[in-house]
Amino acid sequence: MSDRYPIEITDEMRQTMDTARRQGLQKDLRTLAANIRAAADRYDDSEPEPEPGWRAGVEWTLLWIENTAAQLTEGRP
Repeated sequence: MSDRYPIEITDEMRQTMDTARRQGLQKDLRTLAANIRAAADRYDDSEPEPEPGWRAGVEWTLLWIENTAAQLTEGRP
């Protein structure tokens, strides 16, 4: 406890703050994935036709983002 902030931060409070931070990051990553997916769909419909194989790269990136987001709260209360 400090003189400036006369409260004690408990382990439970720290855990709650950590959970909130992880959930915020998870939400941000999922928003990023949705934005990438929407941009890819627009690009897919563009002229001239996109390069072959670009969609596989997009799908791999989206999978990586989703796996990363899932790991932020996996096995946590």
